[in-house]
Amino acid sequence: MTDEWAAREWTARDAASTLRMPTATDDKYSRGVLGVRTGSERYPGAAVLGVEAAHRAGIGMVRYLGPERPTALVLSRRPETVAADGRVQAWLIGSGTDASERSAAETAALRGILNGDAPVVVDAGALDLVPSRTAEAPLVVTPHDRELAVLRAAAGLDPTPLHRAAEREAAARDTAAALGVTVLLKGARTIVATPAGDVLAVESPTPWLATAGTGDVLGGIVGALVAGAAAQAAATECDLSTDALAPLAATASLVHVLAAAAASNARAGGPITALDVADAVASVIGRLLQG
Repeated sequence: MTDEWAAREWTARDAASTLRMPTATDDKYSRGVLGVRTGSERYPGAAVLGVEAAHRAGIGMVRYLGPERPTALVLSRRPETVAADGRVQAWLIGSGTDASERSAAETAALRGILNGDAPVVVDAGALDLVPSRTAEAPLVVTPHDRELAVLRAAAGLDPTPLHRAAEREAAARDTAAALGVTVLLKGARTIVATPAGDVLAVESPTPWLATAGTGDVLGGIVGALVAGAAAQAAATECDLSTDALAPLAATASLVHVLAAAAASNARAGGPITALDVADAVASVIGRLLQG
């Protein structure tokens, strides 16, 4: 990879400039409403983790639409969640779902979201629907390496190795350009690439982050920041472009890894769980906003 395409490291200063402190004139709608369609009867915890993280990241409201069991668990953990359809500024879909088990009705609902006007954060079991979307709403896809390979195959893109940092950056950039989406490629070194060719990177300070459910937490943070930005864009009658999602995705990733480090440090550098990471998100955002 040449220096022209080398990823730029995303810093705490960058993240602070992307985050927004609410003002006295804000309400829950101007702070952003995130629609969440995640989790399944088999993997209900993903819904809980994503919703928890979105609340901790400063969203004005979360609307959760999912199966009965995940809905009950979400409301038990976060009773302020609204389990009813309505106005949203962005969507988070796919976490904790399996495309091979998806019903026709659920597929139709997800296609409706992907072909709507609101920005969408697409994870896990909804990634297969991205190549066939017909709308041009801003999208962030959040695959790990194996999911990126499957997504590329579904899009008819050539297979590519994902072993070295340069290979992962090139694959993320190529996928973003081919699909017209922002790609957040998860890993110990997370890569964010835009259709325009910009590449950002966030390095994890702790290996303990590689544990079940932390990707669901990341999805909730990304969704919250995108919904907040979309709400502000609507208030100023501006459009939120796909390229504009990259700073939000990179900031969410940095918040995520800093929250993991904070959670581990609180345990003498020991192991953490996904809920530990979610619990630390609010404090990390507070410190970033304070500079």
